[in-house]
Amino acid sequence: MNKTLIFSRVFAAALLTMASVQAQADVNSINLGNYAVTGNYALDTLNDMGLEASAVTYARDRNSLFFIGDEGMGVVEISLTGQTLGTMRFSNWPAASTNNDAEGLAYLGGGVLVVTEERLQDAYRFDYVAGGSVALANAAYVSIGATVGNVGIEGISYDPRNGSFVSVKQDNPQAVLAGNLTFTPAGGVSSMTALFNADSVLGLASLSDVQTLSPVDALAGTAAADNLLILSLDSKKLVEINRSGAILSTYDFSGLTTQAIEGVTVDHNGTIYLVAEDSGTPSSRLFVLSAAPVPEAETWAMMLAGLGLVGFRARRRKAV
Repeated sequence: MNKTLIFSRVFAAALLTMASVQAQADVNSINLGNYAVTGNYALDTLNDMGLEASAVTYARDRNSLFFIGDEGMGVVEISLTGQTLGTMRFSNWPAASTNNDAEGLAYLGGGVLVVTEERLQDAYRFDYVAGGSVALANAAYVSIGATVGNVGIEGISYDPRNGSFVSVKQDNPQAVLAGNLTFTPAGGVSSMTALFNADSVLGLASLSDVQTLSPVDALAGTAAADNLLILSLDSKKLVEINRSGAILSTYDFSGLTTQAIEGVTVDHNGTIYLVAEDSGTPSSRLFVLSAAPVPEAETWAMMLAGLGLVGFRARRRKAV
């Protein structure tokens, strides 16, 4: 058999195997190793409301982001490249919230947001109104856990598939919780439970935020739609895990910035957004991570067709 023909067939088989492996990887994981920084933007200070960015969430129906600072002054809506679109102040927190320690933020759709207070371990639901204010002491809320020190709820994320939530507790002990939340003026009761023993399974120094991957369109109906992104400020890592706590992929951001990265979210295209506190710099920042494009089926077909043509020409030359 002609050597060129043999090579073309072997190479074609290798390409098919690569395509199969890539397809399988796409089903089980987004593979954070394929991600790179594609955007780095300063966020407006907004009379200190925009400082100390500690949480971020994507609003699909607005194609925008919301973020909060951990001083709990209010929420800021920004574009996907960090431009301020609007703000809403928190007029007051419950009296027990002496630190107003806002650390978690989730968008439910239709302008509805949920913000969490770390030490009280409570979540508050409210409607966003640009230029307005909301008295969180009067908002519908739910308690996720007992009042603790500065080691409580650091992040919350919404799963649009079934209306459930996932949250993370920072430390002592670490926890990844999942379940339903019922918000009422009198305070709902959380049915969230720990998915696994986070301290022993994840091996992270602390847990700083969480994001469900179910909103990513390409993952619909796959195992990866159940996966979570876990952010660890102290370990300087973003990890993708399944609901049993197995780490599937990792992004090391230790060389990205000296600022404290505390918030993560993802849009429907799979683009990841991180926010970082100012930490002595002039402003908080937004970092955008995008995945390298994967060849589509049409691309593989064109490559294989080209190889087939090489083989055909080789056979024709031999016949002549």
